[in-house]
Amino acid sequence: MMPTEKVEDVKATLIRVLGDDQISVVGGQRALLSAPSALDEELLSTIEKTSVEFWPGVPVVPVMGAAASDGSYLRNAGIPTYGHSGLAGDVNDVRAHGKDERVAVKSFREGNEYLYRLVKRLSGGI
Repeated sequence: MMPTEKVEDVKATLIRVLGDDQISVVGGQRALLSAPSALDEELLSTIEKTSVEFWPGVPVVPVMGAAASDGSYLRNAGIPTYGHSGLAGDVNDVRAHGKDERVAVKSFREGNEYLYRLVKRLSGGI
C-alpha cells in the first residue's frame, strides 16, 4: 500500500482483480496510517555530502521502503522520521531475505564508516 491509500480501496481492488467468489480477501493487522515526513533539505544535503566521499557520482534519491518500522507511530506523534541504511551493494546481486542472504564485506565496512561519519556530522561532530 502507498501511504495515501485506504485499506478498503486496496481490498476492493484485490477482490475485483481476483474475480472469483470462492477466494476470500481478509485483512490482517490494521495499518497505522501516517503522512510521509517532509523532505528535510539540510538532512538531505548532509547525506549527499557524506555519500560523495564513498560513492562519487552516485545520486542520492529518496525512496519509500517496503518494510515495516515504527516510523508511523513517530510521525503521528509529530516527529519526522526517515530510514537510511548506508549500505551500497551490487544492484545485480540482491539477496535480501533469501536463503543465501548476505552483504559483501566491503559494503559492510564502507557502510559502517559511512554511517559513523554521517551521525558525527548530524550531531555537529565534524
